[in-house]
Amino acid sequence: MSEYVHPEVLVSTDWVAEHANDPNVRLVESDEDVLLYDVGHVPGAIKVDWHTELQHQVVRDYIDKDAFAKLVGSKGIGNNHTIVFYGDRNNWWACYALWVFKMYGHQDCRIMNGGRQKWIDEGRSLTQERPNYPAVTYTANGPNLSIRAFRQEVADHIQAHKPLIDVRSPGEYSGELLHMPDYPQEGALRGGHIPGAASVPWGQAVAPNGTFKSADELKALYEGRAGLKQQDDVVVYCRIGERSSHTWFVLTYLLGYPHVRNYDGSWTEWGNLVGAPIEKTA
Repeated sequence: MSEYVHPEVLVSTDWVAEHANDPNVRLVESDEDVLLYDVGHVPGAIKVDWHTELQHQVVRDYIDKDAFAKLVGSKGIGNNHTIVFYGDRNNWWACYALWVFKMYGHQDCRIMNGGRQKWIDEGRSLTQERPNYPAVTYTANGPNLSIRAFRQEVADHIQAHKPLIDVRSPGEYSGELLHMPDYPQEGALRGGHIPGAASVPWGQAVAPNGTFKSADELKALYEGRAGLKQQDDVVVYCRIGERSSHTWFVLTYLLGYPHVRNYDGSWTEWGNLVGAPIEKTA
């Protein structure tokens, strides 16, 4: 993993096993399937539910700084802890959780390369026992909006002809699909993509075993297909910001792009906006 610009943000399953009793480390599982944690999780892992805990339950937004600090502290996570995130679906929700933690200023955030499935495939143990870490006082900062894009900023991005990356499936990008299969609640009135956006599906950044592809492969993917350059100001999006947080992680940490923002309003916002321009390829 030393080939990446910031290799320190990735840890192996071996590293996690070796640090199982390290008091300076907190392991966090964040899954699309929120029931998986109760079925079995990596020993010592804390559950963070992206939907009920990180998101405001009335306003479409994240919980505020004070609520975030209370949540994280209640789970026994302190400001100085190294947090290692992992989850299902090749870590897409793990990257989403990491992105939110970064927005509120947590310094040492990492991803377990390969996620939950790699841990299981290697025959490592799972447990149903929940850790009981004592609550601590956590201080949140920000939010750091330099890593988050809002719809007006996306509109300005289009006018400035700056690069956009659509990480959804080809069918969603073309306009053929209004939502992913089994996700009708995350659909939109119109299909298509934001004008000028390049199509680079998020899953193309990972190998069959769920680990991230090599730096050279990732460069070929984003620089070759999307024409990105190192100093570009890049906005990434999907439906609700979860798949695009995975691409944000790749571009920011593995390839070292200094100006990448995640548009978490994504297509469920843009595809329903009155007067917003779209493109179709279907």
